[in-house]
Amino acid sequence: TEDETLLFEKEIKEFWVEFKSVYNTEQVNQTLALRDSCKESIKALSEKWSKKLKEGDLMIDKIQEYKNEILQQSQKLLENQEHFTEVKSNLNQQEEQKKDLTQSIQELKEELMKKKEIIASKNKAAKEKVEGLCKSKQLFEERLGLEIRKIPDQQLQFIFRHIDHKDPDKPFVFTLAINEQGDYEVTSCTPPLDCIAEFQLKVRETNNFSAFVANIRKAFTALSYK
Repeated sequence: TEDETLLFEKEIKEFWVEFKSVYNTEQVNQTLALRDSCKESIKALSEKWSKKLKEGDLMIDKIQEYKNEILQQSQKLLENQEHFTEVKSNLNQQEEQKKDLTQSIQELKEELMKKKEIIASKNKAAKEKVEGLCKSKQLFEERLGLEIRKIPDQQLQFIFRHIDHKDPDKPFVFTLAINEQGDYEVTSCTPPLDCIAEFQLKVRETNNFSAFVANIRKAFTALSYK
C-alpha cells in the first residue's frame, strides 16, 4: 500500500544515513567506483562474449557451408566413379568383341586358305586330266577317227568322223569338262544321246576314259544306222 511504500522509503533513508555514519565518504566513493568498474568490466566482457558468440555462429555457418560443399563434391566423385566404372565396362566389352572379331577373322583366313588349297588341288587334278586327255589325242585320232580340240573354259571338244557311211565327213561331237568336284562332265552332245548320262556316271566310277570315248562312238554309230 502507499503507507507501506512510504514506510519502506523512510527505512531506506534511515539505513543510508546510518550507513554513512558508519563508513566515511571516501569509502563510499571507493565502493561506488568499484561498483561502476565492475559494471564496466561486466559490460565489456558481455560485449566481448557477444562478439565471440556472433563469430561462433558465423563459424558454425561456415562449417555447415563447407560440409555441404564436401557432400556435393562427394556426390560428384561418386557419379564420376560410376561413370568411370561404366566406361571401363564398355571398354572391356569392346576388348572382348575385338578378341572375338580377331578370332573370327583368323578362322575365316584359315578357312579361306583351306578352300584355296582345295581349289588349287582340284585345278591341279583337272589340269592333269586335261593333259592326260591331250596325250591320248593321237591314239584316238588314229584308231577312232577322232579329232580333239581344246576350247575356252578348260573344255575339250571331241569330233568323230567316218561314222555315217552315207556321209563320212559328218561330225558327231560332244564337249567334255572337269567340274568343281574334279569329275568328268559332258556339257554338250550333237546329235544328242539318251545314254550319255549313263556313260558319264560310269566313267566317274571306273575312271576308264578310253572305254568312255569308245562307248560314245559306238552310240553315235548305232544312232547313224537308225
